[in-house]
Amino acid sequence: MSNIYGEWLKAQREAAGLTQQELATAAVMTRSHIAHIEAGRRTPSKEDARRLDRALNTGDVLSSFLPDDDTAVAGYFEAALQLEQQATMIREFALSFVPGILQTERYARAVLSMPFPPASEQERDRRLVTRLERAKILADPVTPVVWALLDEAVLRRRIGGPDVMAEQINHLIGLAEAERIQLHLLPFTLGMHPLLSNMLTLMWFEDQPPVAYGEGLYMGKIHDSPSVVQELQHRYDFALGNALPLKESLALLSATARDYEHHG
Repeated sequence: MSNIYGEWLKAQREAAGLTQQELATAAVMTRSHIAHIEAGRRTPSKEDARRLDRALNTGDVLSSFLPDDDTAVAGYFEAALQLEQQATMIREFALSFVPGILQTERYARAVLSMPFPPASEQERDRRLVTRLERAKILADPVTPVVWALLDEAVLRRRIGGPDVMAEQINHLIGLAEAERIQLHLLPFTLGMHPLLSNMLTLMWFEDQPPVAYGEGLYMGKIHDSPSVVQELQHRYDFALGNALPLKESLALLSATARDYEHHG
């Protein structure tokens, strides 16, 4: 987005004699999110903009002149999307699909073509662009740190056909071999594990407590209760302790990709 919005916000903050942390506290936001908005890397949500207007006494300027936002996600995921863009560490567990930030374009297109009732081609394209934009957080070589814990079912369920699956799995291998993500698999032979019921995302931040996000069919929930987040972290750690080591995970991924390439 154009940085006019962010530069104006910064000018108003400085005119009010506030640091980024002081504004973040007054607007019930995080300092890092303020910094991203001022630098033009993030667009605030409508509610964020309203809180900024109140904190800076700028009427409704920040909420009325938000940059165009063509983000297309399910309503229940909007808050999680904002947190995902601010996180310094993300730990993903996936039961059925490759996590969104790790999806290739063709795999994402196949996933997004399946919802019922069917969406229009224009809406599917908007959702695809949003998903691919989310993946750009991996362009930074350091932040966020990303761990991906995948149930073997993610590899075995054909999404988009053998060639799409081979491309997607090779993408995961490339990210892991480049040390951009830490990747582990939970094999079928493990049987039951404590994350088997749902997908889970754990997120840590520079200047706010960690949160967890769980998602099911047409629903998603952010957990910020310290006790609940800690329990989910323990479940993740327990499952991770029973997962295949990185080297063995990559070997299984490579063998699976070769199978798809052969059948493709």
